[in-house]
Amino acid sequence: MRPINEAHVAEPGLAVVDVAAADEQTAFAVQKLLATRWAIAPADRTTHEPGEPGVRLRCYLDLRQQTTPS
Repeated sequence: MRPINEAHVAEPGLAVVDVAAADEQTAFAVQKLLATRWAIAPADRTTHEPGEPGVRLRCYLDLRQQTTPS
């Protein structure tokens, strides 16, 4: 994965979340769970590093903005 961009963590409440999972379905389920609680810039794909198990997904959260329950 690319290095974390300074802008993504420039203020308290901003976070970069790296998810490692066995498969894409699990990684996207974790991202969906995070999105039910906080504002999120979601990933649209996972990555797989040759020689490493599973897949990885990176998303960006703004913990200052909670989502409203439906």
